Amino acid sequence: MFHKEYDVVVVGGGHAGSEAAAAAANMGSKTLLVTMNLQNIAQMSCNPAMGGIAKGQIVREIDALGGYSGIVSDKTAIQFKMLNKSKGPAMWSPRVQSDRMRFAESWRLMLEATPNLDFYQEMVQGLIIEGDKIRGVRTSLGLEIRAKSVVLTNGTFLNGLIHIGEKNFGGGRAGERAATGITSELVALGFDSGRMKTGTPPRVDGRSLDFSKMVPQPGDEDPAKFSYLDDTKPLTEQRDCHMSYTSLEVHDLLREGFDRSPMFNGAIQSVGPRYCPSIEDKIHRFADKERHQLFVEPEGWDTVEYYINGFSTSLPEDVQYKALKACAGFEHVKFFRPGYAIEYDYFPPTQLKHTLETKLVEGLYFAGQINGTTGYEEAASQGLMAGINAHLKLNERDPLVLKRDQAYIGVLIDDLITKGTEEPYRMFTSRAEYRTLLRQDNADFRLTPLSHELGLASDARMEKMEQKQSGSENFVRFFKKTSVLPEEINPILEEKGSALVSQSDKMFKLFARPKLNMQDMRRIKEVEGYIQDNELDQEVLEQTEIQVKYAGYIEKERQNADKLQRLEGIRIPDNFNYDQLKSLSYEAREKLKEIQPTSISQASRISGVSPNDISVMLVYMGR
Repeated sequence: MFHKEYDVVVVGGGHAGSEAAAAAANMGSKTLLVTMNLQNIAQMSCNPAMGGIAKGQIVREIDALGGYSGIVSDKTAIQFKMLNKSKGPAMWSPRVQSDRMRFAESWRLMLEATPNLDFYQEMVQGLIIEGDKIRGVRTSLGLEIRAKSVVLTNGTFLNGLIHIGEKNFGGGRAGERAATGITSELVALGFDSGRMKTGTPPRVDGRSLDFSKMVPQPGDEDPAKFSYLDDTKPLTEQRDCHMSYTSLEVHDLLREGFDRSPMFNGAIQSVGPRYCPSIEDKIHRFADKERHQLFVEPEGWDTVEYYINGFSTSLPEDVQYKALKACAGFEHVKFFRPGYAIEYDYFPPTQLKHTLETKLVEGLYFAGQINGTTGYEEAASQGLMAGINAHLKLNERDPLVLKRDQAYIGVLIDDLITKGTEEPYRMFTSRAEYRTLLRQDNADFRLTPLSHELGLASDARMEKMEQKQSGSENFVRFFKKTSVLPEEINPILEEKGSALVSQSDKMFKLFARPKLNMQDMRRIKEVEGYIQDNELDQEVLEQTEIQVKYAGYIEKERQNADKLQRLEGIRIPDNFNYDQLKSLSYEAREKLKEIQPTSISQASRISGVSPNDISVMLVYMGR
């Protein structure tokens, strides 16, 4: 039934699996995507949205690397927002509300149009391992599919257990069975495993809601998009989201079900995402809060189904219904399905290399929630990197490992490999020490050259990036060398409440003032003439403004990154014997032996390794 031997077999068709399969196939590997249900490829199991704070930067990075998530998000968006615009550009984060059904459909069609990619629908129940190398997978029907490498992206399906009140049953998500067999095999091989939890809110019928009692949440007036390619266009029409609130009455109604809640009666032992708590967890932890926000999000252009963001719960369905009815606008609510929690197996990611290949089994890669992360974007980025590195290894090419000053994806993977995680890991801008360098607007500058070298980014994509880069650099040079007369700039400065000038000055210096923006500078004839003559688009204008206004911050952060990069250059040999360093603390020695860092820089980020331990290692390595 199958190709004699695949280069890459990807297990699981979620966001991680879809990106992994696309990357490996596009780079030239003969690839098979095996999933339990081909109708649910890239399903949005939770909220119908992509991006958000730090997550939007990841989607831009995936796009710059040649992944599909940004393109699919643009094609199926029903609303676009740039979050955090009131803050500096390091915090700006794009987010789209998506049409959930069209999102999955678009992903499937893009994958079907990808050369070198085959599909098969069945549960993978085991792995074929010979010695310490992966050789393929075994399905529930007993079929053996041979492969040179395997990427596991099982999401919440590994021994998944769904909880609604006192009821629980096996499942990977609502309406789908759990995956069994793989965990026990991996544990028998010596892998450590654990359990995690996530949850989801009820879905409701929008025809039963009174939106006049809610606060409208429209998209941006001038929406942008995710992908840097011209294949997709910004939205010309958008759907509103809405906002409602809980109340003390709602909280009291929810508390009535606490004795039947798996969160509080001991049925759920595992840890859930701290930054996305259930509604019962919110009112328990934040008992002083009189209300919590609820975001009422449409699931698509045409469907009446709505997602109630902020009301994630595993309380009994009757308690969910009674409490939600007490929220403004929900007085006559009809449920499509109740919220639920799900527990599933994961494998602590310290058992992986930075390529996402496992340390124990050569050619076996883990990506997504199996590594303890939460979120579509975090999963998709890991899938992309696993697919790329599986192909590179098979072709005896150097791996792709992104540094912490190169990408949020680099921060994500380094955090997982170096620090591990005991709760579902979610990306935030605060996790990135170089976030001024890792902005959503410059992901193409940072990553497209790498992607082009790998063969993922097309010549056309590379050329488009270079045009944007040169356009911005030339415009910055224009501001640095061109002066403006007081009579031209003073009326603008006066309007903005900024100090007037008495003599001509360079535009760069004046533009750097916090109160002036590009629209103000365009009122100067010479600036507007330059823009028109060079046909500069909005992306170039935005990039130029950032480079002018934040030049000092960007340069300082680059210098800090370069300093720490020197430690990255001090490599630690494979299988280094830490027992010979008698001056290391016991905790540091045990952590270093477990994680096996590849550089002094990585070693310095391991929890339990002190600056003194690093000094000992530097002395041994001859500084």
